[in-house]
Amino acid sequence: MSERDLIVSNLDSCWTSIVNLFEQLDSSQWQTQSLCPDWTVKEVAAHLVSVEQVLSNWMPNDAATPPPFEKVGTCFATAMQMTESELVTHMEQTFDQRRRNLADASQDDFNRPSVTPVGQATYGRFMAVREFDAWMHERDCRSPLGMPTDNGGAPAEMALNEVRLSIGYIAGKKIGLTEGQSIHFEITGAVAKDIFVEVEGKARETDFIAKPTATVHCDSLAFMNQACGRINPEVPISEGLLHWSGDETLGSHAARNLRFTM
Repeated sequence: MSERDLIVSNLDSCWTSIVNLFEQLDSSQWQTQSLCPDWTVKEVAAHLVSVEQVLSNWMPNDAATPPPFEKVGTCFATAMQMTESELVTHMEQTFDQRRRNLADASQDDFNRPSVTPVGQATYGRFMAVREFDAWMHERDCRSPLGMPTDNGGAPAEMALNEVRLSIGYIAGKKIGLTEGQSIHFEITGAVAKDIFVEVEGKARETDFIAKPTATVHCDSLAFMNQACGRINPEVPISEGLLHWSGDETLGSHAARNLRFTM
């Protein structure tokens, strides 16, 4: 499967799962506090649909012109005025339009230079970031509602890869690895991944390190929650989902300072 087809498939899976979640909620569940500090479950839904509404029928013409994100606020306010059933219908219709957009987009379109939330990249990278956002926000709602979800498979792997692409920044700037230090993120659970970072001038990912300074052992969803600043790290540490070996000071500090986005 090509990268384009994988992104399209994973977005489709995320959108389908998101609609399935919201269409089964009762009124009180819509008002539950999500894992995003400033948003209820309904506000997460309004955010998700508003961004995709703004991206509907949009394609970058160059690497300097962003999508019309100035419209997101108005779309969000409109979505919040809808009843829950109206909002679900709005989501279905918006996601279907986005599916049509992506079905019509060629590989050349996915290769187009584009403004993205992670800087200048391509339209395809932008859509991978959208998949990460959709995947994470669904769990922002399911977790406080006590609703289980499948945290593995291709959509989860793509979402985790967005964190991996920032792992040099996380290790160098957030954790503060210094020259000569290295770290191994041993991710297990629904997604298994080994990520190695060393500092030679600057922190950068590398293929393998035989004897890292410290190893952070982490469940994949706990890793995502920490990287996105969702849950106090003391919670997964106390639950045994996040621990470390090697240099005690570095491991402890790293486990508590993975957050790079919110």
